[in-house]
Amino acid sequence: MSITDIFTFAGIAFSALFPLINPIGGVPSFSGLTAHDTPEFRKLQAKKISINVFIILITFLLIGKLLLELFGISLGVLEIAGGLIVASTGWEMVNSKPDNEKDKTPIAENKDISFMPMAMPILSGPGAIGAVIGLSSGAKHLEDYIGFVIGILGIGIVTYLFLILSLPLMKKLGANGINILTRMMGFFILAIAVNLVYKGILDLTK
Repeated sequence: MSITDIFTFAGIAFSALFPLINPIGGVPSFSGLTAHDTPEFRKLQAKKISINVFIILITFLLIGKLLLELFGISLGVLEIAGGLIVASTGWEMVNSKPDNEKDKTPIAENKDISFMPMAMPILSGPGAIGAVIGLSSGAKHLEDYIGFVIGILGIGIVTYLFLILSLPLMKKLGANGINILTRMMGFFILAIAVNLVYKGILDLTK
């Protein structure tokens, strides 16, 4: 087993997945979805999101092809399902009420968005899942898989760092800024959802 080979495959996995995961592009969605949460809860969500991204990618690296075949699911169907989930979240954000207009009845604060929709499908969506399945198809030796796991771990760490770095922004926005951000990000998340459904339909009609 060559250390050089391991880090070569780690670099391949990281470079292939980084533009698909796009942790920088995930920051606005994270900021909008956690705009009304406490700083402590946002930090916890950032940690859980990065861990979930790692787990999802590792799962599909090891048994992704088998899972899709077992349930008879294509990547196109996965894209459409993911789009519908994201659309539901985006619609809620667009129609959210400002804090001063909300009724005083207790509501569920600090909603956990670490798995859906942040980790899946906004970050580790069908594109990233397809990529790791492709990587696993080309893996022939143990060091290939070890390298891919290290690369995916790197993606998880970078995702966490970008999400954490977005937290100071929330402190500066204030109540009005947070409400505006929530609605704006809801609109863009709806656009992401439409794009996922569109790509899914195109994949199914090829």
